[in-house]
Amino acid sequence: MTTSTGSSNGAASKTAGDPVLLSLKDVSFHWPGRNGFSLGVKSFTLAVGEKLFLKGASGSGKSTLLSLICGIVSPSSGSICIAGVDIARLRASQVDRFRVDNFGIIFQQFNLLPYGSMLENVLLPLQFSRERRMRATAAGTANAEATRLLLRLGLPQDLHTQAVTRLSIGQQQRVAVARAMIGNPRLVIADEPTSALDSENRDEFMKLLFEEVSRAQAGLIMVSHDDNLAAGFDRKLEISEITITDRPATV
Repeated sequence: MTTSTGSSNGAASKTAGDPVLLSLKDVSFHWPGRNGFSLGVKSFTLAVGEKLFLKGASGSGKSTLLSLICGIVSPSSGSICIAGVDIARLRASQVDRFRVDNFGIIFQQFNLLPYGSMLENVLLPLQFSRERRMRATAAGTANAEATRLLLRLGLPQDLHTQAVTRLSIGQQQRVAVARAMIGNPRLVIADEPTSALDSENRDEFMKLLFEEVSRAQAGLIMVSHDDNLAAGFDRKLEISEITITDRPATV
């Protein structure tokens, strides 16, 4: 058995007066099976606009925690409130709708449509969310906003109609960020988003990500093994400061 206990550091917001964007309370989850991994969160909050850097060894529960926050898996008990909505009490279809309206997710494997263009991939969330489309088009067209994001992330306009399969890994990563940021999501979840970038491009990438997150007034939770990135965040936490985990020994 491997057990780690949470700490009060994980429950602290950016400042005492900041409104809360995300709150987990008395959350428990167990993957099925005899040796299934269990994870619990006594109390954790993230303030509106707060940027959190989250570290943890492989197998420590980072992916499970992110899946709970995103509503991809449901807790056995407890509450997961985002902007005042407890997604643990919603039906699966309601969670899916809430996620696409409010989350920008940057997957480690990008999950781009392989034969779609840059623009088509960035615009994809707007096809599933009327709210997000309204936010994206508040100052112009959806295409104009997608183009702005791609240009801000250093992707020249002559590439915007090319299939993403023709792009480098680093370029695909930037497309994934533009897709996550379109329509001003309330919460951005980033899983190792700089893994394919060299140090120069990594630093520029982080600068642009912070600018876009601040522009959208979104919260940010980023998982990374790269301690060099932590300085730009409001908080740095080990996952053991948030969670209680239990992985039974293999028989």
